[in-house]
Amino acid sequence: MAVAEQVYGFYIPTVTLMGVGAHKQIGEQVKVLGGKKPFICTDKGIVKAGIIDKLVDIIKKDAKTDCVVFDETIPNPTDDNVHAGLKIFKDKECDMIISVGGGSSHDCGKGIGIVATNGGNIRDYEGVDKSTKAMPPFIAVNTTAGTASEMTRFCIITDTSRKVKMAIVDWRTTPNLAINDPLLMAGMPPALTAATGMDALAHAVEAYVSTIATPVTDACALKAIELIFGNLRAAVANGGDMKARDNMAYAEYLAGMAFNNASLGHVHAMAHQLGGFYDLPHGVCNAILLPHVERFNMIAKVDRFVEMAKAMGENIDGLSKRQAAEKALEAIKTLSADIGIPRGLKELGVKEQDLEIMAQNAQKDACGFTNPRCPSLQDVIEIYRDAL
Repeated sequence: MAVAEQVYGFYIPTVTLMGVGAHKQIGEQVKVLGGKKPFICTDKGIVKAGIIDKLVDIIKKDAKTDCVVFDETIPNPTDDNVHAGLKIFKDKECDMIISVGGGSSHDCGKGIGIVATNGGNIRDYEGVDKSTKAMPPFIAVNTTAGTASEMTRFCIITDTSRKVKMAIVDWRTTPNLAINDPLLMAGMPPALTAATGMDALAHAVEAYVSTIATPVTDACALKAIELIFGNLRAAVANGGDMKARDNMAYAEYLAGMAFNNASLGHVHAMAHQLGGFYDLPHGVCNAILLPHVERFNMIAKVDRFVEMAKAMGENIDGLSKRQAAEKALEAIKTLSADIGIPRGLKELGVKEQDLEIMAQNAQKDACGFTNPRCPSLQDVIEIYRDAL
């Protein structure tokens, strides 16, 4: 019997440094990648926390070079934000990008890098693999345990003209080197720890039920879910708990490995519209939408929800498949409540009259193409409404 050909890619940085103290190797890595004038893409909060001064000192000492610091990255970076950074990158004749922070810094850095070598406008690269040239050497130093943008080929930038988050999925945006050091995450406030942790959970869950999941991505997703349920509460309760921080760093990276290759689903397709329309925090939007979207998806992948319930530590002995699958949804809701995630989108200021236009945009988002169940426009509107 003939077997249909189906080839899957697996994308990951060439090198990843993990563990307590990993950031201290950044200077040596700048040398390895040949950086003569690194451009650091970050935000004012990271600068204020003293992280940039620490990294610049290491780079000066070990790589014998100065850095240009761009600290104007905003949450949910925009096309304007990218092009403002790009101008400085070119004017200062930089030859390497180092993004420092969470997803916003990494995505802004990716946007700058892709246009720096390919030209045009960042809007030209919306979609899948639109670039034709390699970016400048790129190091991503992560300070949150959530987005996994430090190791993925995903770059999310808001198009200010349309109020839409563009999904740029391009293997050339994958950083050459990722650094995940829990020491740099210890200062995250509880609310940010909670939001980014739930973002990682959404990545793992959506990758696990994706239509293009593989045994490799399944293994990453399930282990990420196990680590998140075992450590996120502790990390929120005590930011100095290095064991919980370290385990969450591994969890978000594993979740990134999963979705970077199995892609995502309608949780992210819908959350992107909330971010683009209202400029809301991405992780919180994902957390609120996650149980609602997955309830819609459950009939397509009941067995997978049973496996997730096990990974979440739920006792499913004696339960039917449907009952066990429901346990996974309830566990997500309980975790969100325990760590202080808002209960609904109304608390974030989302309005009923905007649901249809956001649903229309969500239906076009590339992240939704691998959702295990195909929702109609009305289905998406109803999911938004249920999440209010």
